[in-house]
Amino acid sequence: MTARIFSDAQQKTVRLTLSKPMQAGLYMSLWALILWTVYFTTYPPIHDRVHSLRHHTVAISCH
Repeated sequence: MTARIFSDAQQKTVRLTLSKPMQAGLYMSLWALILWTVYFTTYPPIHDRVHSLRHHTVAISCH
């Protein structure tokens, strides 16, 4: 009985994780985190590469 309950919970988790809306949300969250990290990093090589992009993006100020 316990194995069946655990198996059902696992199946529900897998179905939820593999659903298209969940995949789309995870994908968008990953890219948002990557862009946030690139835009607001203080690591000099990355900051220097995206410096002009930050100035041309109206919503993000650099200094």
